[in-house]
Amino acid sequence: MLRIAGSCLVVFLISSIAGSQSSTAPPQDFQSAVHYFDYDSAQPLAIQDKVIQETSDFTIHDITYASSKGGRVPAYLIVPKGNGPFAAILFGHYGLGTRSEFIPEGKLYAKAGAISLIPDYPWDRPEPWHKTVDHFDKPELDREAYIQTVIDLRRGIDLLLARKDVDPKRLAYIGHSYGAQWGSILSAVDKRMKASVLMAGVAEAADIFLRNDDPGLTDLKKSQSPGQLEKYVQATSDLDALRYVGHAAPVRLLLQFANFERYFNKTSEQHYIGAASEPKKVLWYDTGHELNDPQALRDRYAWLASQIALNPGSETLSVIALPCII
Repeated sequence: MLRIAGSCLVVFLISSIAGSQSSTAPPQDFQSAVHYFDYDSAQPLAIQDKVIQETSDFTIHDITYASSKGGRVPAYLIVPKGNGPFAAILFGHYGLGTRSEFIPEGKLYAKAGAISLIPDYPWDRPEPWHKTVDHFDKPELDREAYIQTVIDLRRGIDLLLARKDVDPKRLAYIGHSYGAQWGSILSAVDKRMKASVLMAGVAEAADIFLRNDDPGLTDLKKSQSPGQLEKYVQATSDLDALRYVGHAAPVRLLLQFANFERYFNKTSEQHYIGAASEPKKVLWYDTGHELNDPQALRDRYAWLASQIALNPGSETLSVIALPCII
């Protein structure tokens, strides 16, 4: 991805929002956009598995599974001890992160009776599966990688639901930053989930590209030819969360936002909230885009416990109550 000192996450988030579309005007209807993310669900997952950590509470697996767009998807799979049936949680990490972002949280959910799957995206994968992005002058070159991102998450759902120890009625998603972007799409096109947590999501790419004065973005604007970013936003607007999050129902939504958000403004957040389908819950925190307020973790943990019937024991509850949990 394009790296700009002091604003790497912004550019990464922008380019992820911008994925999957050609430079022509995008279709305006949701039903057309849904088919971008079609795939062959009958293709074998061909899981390759290596145990990398084992405790009395859970086992962490370093796995890969087959992508329907070619190559393999690296992921961490955290499995509680016992026979289940377990709840299941699929994760989408943030812009500068990798699948390691949610390992600590996945360990907590394991103690509460949930399996966690945390995949990496095509641009985070090693060769020969790696795909480059950030072709701002030619957004069509990013199309394949970003469509693959959402489809690989859908394949992650396939993987979880194929397990005999997973309760198919207790599946949730957690996505942070542009992981929330993928979550807005996933919640709209795949109804196998019961609940979805979207953390620090942006309503439209234009909110970052054209309505933000972050220093790194200012430098990016100066480096582009006149009108280039406007064309890019127009060409990729059919992946804006605003187009999908209103179609999430019956998937239940928890939206978590930062009061001191750096990368987009309150107007963007309110547009996101207004567009989101019911049932939804909206929470705010006195923190930045990272949402590293411990209360944010406590809140989504408690909300998920009510949605997918987690069973936290006293040890888990005592750990999550600590102020230094994140």
